[in-house]
Amino acid sequence: MNTKIFTLILSLFCCVVAQAQVKKSASISTNVVSKKKEVRATEKLVEITTDYGVMIARLYDSTPKHRDNFLKLVSQKFYDSLLFHRVINGFMIQGGDPTSKNADSTTMLGGGSAPGERIPAEFKQNFFHKKGALAAARDGNPEKASSNCQFYIVQGKKIDTAQLRQTAEQRIKANPNSYNYTAAQKEIYQRIGGTPFLDQNYTVFGEVISGLNVLDAIANTPTQPGDRPKKDIIMKIRLLN
Repeated sequence: MNTKIFTLILSLFCCVVAQAQVKKSASISTNVVSKKKEVRATEKLVEITTDYGVMIARLYDSTPKHRDNFLKLVSQKFYDSLLFHRVINGFMIQGGDPTSKNADSTTMLGGGSAPGERIPAEFKQNFFHKKGALAAARDGNPEKASSNCQFYIVQGKKIDTAQLRQTAEQRIKANPNSYNYTAAQKEIYQRIGGTPFLDQNYTVFGEVISGLNVLDAIANTPTQPGDRPKKDIIMKIRLLN
């Protein structure tokens, strides 16, 4: 092949590759900007890294006790090398138990906590268990106070109007503080799903705004009796802003 022609072809190829890389970079930047538009200026973002990919979550300002406790633990690198130790497909993924670090496959997990007391409940009418909701685990204490370290991320299932109405009626009868879903909340439960029977019983303090595909991948991983994944799913969490 003529050297000049070869050089011309190579130059054109490099140009095409460069343009593709620019377009890809622009696409990523646009996506990040789009996600940030969902976040208030004062809200904190955290990055949850796993072998299955990365999730980014926003922490709500309206649940300051849970937000500040979570941020404190993240800054201490408390969560690094801990496991998502309880995974139930169609429900949620749970992690943050300090006893899960380097735990062998026979260790019973889920009972660990960080130093300090439980976190008082912070139930909010506008925070609910839609897919991607970040919420605090808890034991059966009557105050419904949260674990001071363990959390879960909702996967859930799509909920039709009849199912949601039944769940709401059952909860309202059992709870003296009446609660009704807004039209927007109903639409979200029908469109992307969640676990409404947990609403107003566990504190939702944030939500995943990027990486729901990672949530699905973790939720679909094979588990052993007790809902622990057969292959350890290790997390690392850092503050982004």
